[in-house]
Amino acid sequence: MKIFCIGRNYAKHAKEMGSDVPEEPIIFMKPKSALVQGHTPFYYPEFTNELHYEAELVVRISKNGKYIQEKHASNYYNAISVGIDFTARDIQKQLKEKGLPWEKAKAFDNSAAVGKFMEITPAMNKKNINFSLTKNKEVVQKVNSSEMIFSIDQVVANISNYFSINIGDLVYTGTPAGVGECIVGDVLEGYFEKELVLSLEIK
Repeated sequence: MKIFCIGRNYAKHAKEMGSDVPEEPIIFMKPKSALVQGHTPFYYPEFTNELHYEAELVVRISKNGKYIQEKHASNYYNAISVGIDFTARDIQKQLKEKGLPWEKAKAFDNSAAVGKFMEITPAMNKKNINFSLTKNKEVVQKVNSSEMIFSIDQVVANISNYFSINIGDLVYTGTPAGVGECIVGDVLEGYFEKELVLSLEIK
């Protein structure tokens, strides 16, 4: 199982990070060990002093593929949820300043949480999905998928140009503006439309 992630897929988030809006999807990956298991508590990593949450729509790949055309991309995933891409922001800054890869800041164990998956139906408009994240019951991120720079289908098609996608792979489609720090004791809850699909306490 592979975890694909897309960076800077919302213009307002790119702006808040002081980055340019990309001309094509920015792809990075997390290992299988990054996925938070349902029965496992989430512990604040010892190596960082600045842990950030980044809420994202996550799609689950349901069909093996390679070199997929955008018009056929929707045939390759069958479920969607809200997930969190955890980032050790202080570590990321240090690595960026040195021009080094930043997997240590993005791909560490338990850095990818994902909620309950919703089966995709023909009636679901994937370009008009509201999702949000609350921290201790206060909304910190809220957006509609129409604000994505690259749609889910564009993202899946682009990834398949470089990597084979396989059943069970996950695609984190990018975070909107509003990313921020979280600390021990915080409770993060992800909503797909108005349904709570993800709840996680930082211990």
